[in-house]
Amino acid sequence: MDNLAIFLQILFWGLYAGCIYILLATGLNLIFGVMKIVNFAHGEFLMIGAYITATVFFLTGINPYLIILVSMLALIGIGAVVERLCFRPILGTGKLNEIFLSIGLIYIFQNGAAMIWGDSWQSVKSPYDGITVPVGPLSVPLDYIIIVALTAVILIALYLFLKKTRTGMEMRATSQNRKGAMLVGIDVERIDVISFGLGCALAAAAGTLWVVSGQVFNPYIGSMPAVKAFTIIILGGLGSIPGAIIGGLLMGVAENGAAFLLGGIWKDAVSFIILIVVLVIRPTGLFGEKGD
Repeated sequence: MDNLAIFLQILFWGLYAGCIYILLATGLNLIFGVMKIVNFAHGEFLMIGAYITATVFFLTGINPYLIILVSMLALIGIGAVVERLCFRPILGTGKLNEIFLSIGLIYIFQNGAAMIWGDSWQSVKSPYDGITVPVGPLSVPLDYIIIVALTAVILIALYLFLKKTRTGMEMRATSQNRKGAMLVGIDVERIDVISFGLGCALAAAAGTLWVVSGQVFNPYIGSMPAVKAFTIIILGGLGSIPGAIIGGLLMGVAENGAAFLLGGIWKDAVSFIILIVVLVIRPTGLFGEKGD
């Protein structure tokens, strides 16, 4: 029974950690799927979302889970501006330009956040801190259950948006064949703005859940989650949203399992071990298309 409880604990903690990775990686995959751009600054949108949530919470005292909508809407606007001013002018000019631009954005966002909010570590206390719910042999923090449920709601809403709305279908069409979408009258530049904004909104949601879960944050927290998000989308397959979901869950469980069995020092390392193994065995990822 003890072994079962340990296994369930690792599984649940991996599920909770995976939720933040899933939202971040899904947003990154959404942008890549439509625009085919590489944005290493994606983790900075998580950081900005975290600060927006914390700022609104400190000013108003509103339940931080409700602030997730404010954070997502704000990042849709910020993402649209970044897409128009930064990525649109270099779209199609080569991956090297995209990489150097995104690296420059990392420093701009980090230093800008440090100027506005300072560079000291901060944290937000959830209104449900310390409340646990018995789930079988485990006592699970209520916050983690809410985080898993919120992630599921956001992913279902995204699925319905992509499958049922005209804009969502246009995004899918643009992702599958950009030139073909232009030929049938789809405004691909409008779709680019929407896709980039939605991707940033998902990163903001991840940042909000990061804050509410009790994680400390400062202007420099975005880099490691961004690297892990790229690991996840390579693991799941570039452009595959189901792949990002499965990859995020696998990453969360693998990290927490490694931390429990091998020590916390291996938590980040195991992500890259998995990445190397997948690249060697199946370079296109679990859900990517096989090469010719």
